Amino acid sequence: MCGFSANTPVIMVIGGSLGAANVNKAVREALPRLLEDFQVVHLCGKEKVDNLLLNTPGYRQFEYVKAELKDLFAMADLVISRAGANAICELLALKKPNVLIPLPAGSSRGDQLLNAQSFEAQGFSLVIDEDDLTTDLLIDRIHELYFNRQKFHDAMNRSGQMDSIKTIVKLLEEVQQPL
Repeated sequence: MCGFSANTPVIMVIGGSLGAANVNKAVREALPRLLEDFQVVHLCGKEKVDNLLLNTPGYRQFEYVKAELKDLFAMADLVISRAGANAICELLALKKPNVLIPLPAGSSRGDQLLNAQSFEAQGFSLVIDEDDLTTDLLIDRIHELYFNRQKFHDAMNRSGQMDSIKTIVKLLEEVQQPL
């Protein structure tokens, strides 16, 4: 689908259906250095593909994907993402080491900041505040994540959040017990 080599790790960048302009910009600025060690598949958002980068080896852009998303997640070694509830639940379920760049408080309800803080505290994610986002910081965090990816994978494996049936049954049993 992307024409990537099986021998080089893949970073997937996903910013939602509309994309994430600041994340797109930071990734593209970091691209020359990222491509030294990684291949990058970038879900840019509607009308956010950069035509100047269409023929860049090791870099593939899409506005949006549907059925192919599962394939992109399967080939990704690392993920750079916003921190919406759906996004972080997918990352946890798939156990993908990730860098979260939540929407800043001024652009959101603040839920992504809370989600990112929670995932970082549980050892599932590294977080970069968008206000602090620079090319150097992004590259440093990606390398830190990659070299420590097993630690993040192990933390996600230990998560009790993945056994929803057991949790729901326990809650129902607690409600049914007389006080």
